[in-house]
Amino acid sequence: MVRALAILLAQLATTPIVSETVETGERGLVDLRTFECRDITRSTVLQRVCYDPAQQHLIVAVNGAYDRYCGVTADTVERLLGAPSMGQFFNQNIKRDLTAGRYACPTRVLRS
Repeated sequence: MVRALAILLAQLATTPIVSETVETGERGLVDLRTFECRDITRSTVLQRVCYDPAQQHLIVAVNGAYDRYCGVTADTVERLLGAPSMGQFFNQNIKRDLTAGRYACPTRVLRS
């Protein structure tokens, strides 16, 4: 699993840096500049996985919609990417209601 992450990082190091943003339901636009993204072709559930190891933020595209998860360890992402069924692993270990759950992201408090 560490090997899979090392290969992903090596591939990303040779990829030109292009700023990209995606829209997530609860956060709005998220800049993927600090994320390592991988298009997923072997899953019928997941289309894309983006991970920021410094912040432990995971953004996943499911059915064309992006959702953000916080506090996701690199080990969890490695297990997701190496799982025999990525969709099953995601649904059992990561997916949650967008307002609560293990990997819920803190909401912003707007002050006037």
